Amino acid sequence: MSKKKPGTPSSTIALNKKAKHEYHIEERFEAGLSLLGWEVKSLRAGKAQLVDAYVLLKNGEAWLLGAHITPLSTASTHVIADPTRTRKLLLHKKEIAKIIGKVNQAGFTCIPLALYWKKNKVKCEIALAKGKKQFDKRATEKERDWNRQKQRIIREVNR
Repeated sequence: MSKKKPGTPSSTIALNKKAKHEYHIEERFEAGLSLLGWEVKSLRAGKAQLVDAYVLLKNGEAWLLGAHITPLSTASTHVIADPTRTRKLLLHKKEIAKIIGKVNQAGFTCIPLALYWKKNKVKCEIALAKGKKQFDKRATEKERDWNRQKQRIIREVNR
């Protein structure tokens, strides 16, 4: 897998690393993001965080809440920038209906996983997820440690 330079098409802007630790990811969706000009400039500079962000479904629309996009001092001199404003997620009606159905019935929650560039558009990867219990988190951690140890052993044997 090749590393892409920041600012190049389809490169990652921000990841929600906490999400994979806190939730079982069931299904992923790609959503467009309705942004202002200063927000796009800040995202090109990589000034975004998704740590405490979540997706709110209201009136048949999806909204991204809690995502923090830090304004650049040079880009937003004439605009009063709100770094945590509510941003609209652009999804098809069928996708929104599917997400709403799962969230209401099956006890899923909808969380953002990543912000990234796709050509010249900013996309947000959102997921339907179920919360992990404490013992699930410990089991995942043990499995990760064991996989790391296996890789070390394999490297030692191959030398």
